[in-house]
Amino acid sequence: MYINIYKWGNADIGNVRETFFANQLSYRHQLEFPERGDFLIDGRYVFEIGGKDKTGGQLKGVGEGYVAADGIEYGTSTKIPLWLFGFLY
Repeated sequence: MYINIYKWGNADIGNVRETFFANQLSYRHQLEFPERGDFLIDGRYVFEIGGKDKTGGQLKGVGEGYVAADGIEYGTSTKIPLWLFGFLY
């Protein structure tokens, strides 16, 4: 997914993941930066972006919190594969 970025030098994978997520959702949704999590979408959904081992620990106390995880093929109730957000654009 990120092969072209690595060709140009050292890339911070966390930054790449968050940039991908923001790019895919900002086309049709409002993004904000909440106190907890990485993104607040449309004032309602809080997302934490990370790798396959990312947990929702930072989202405790958040009403509708989800993890968008890279490196997984399918999700669970609150963990969604990052690649699926590519279909939103």
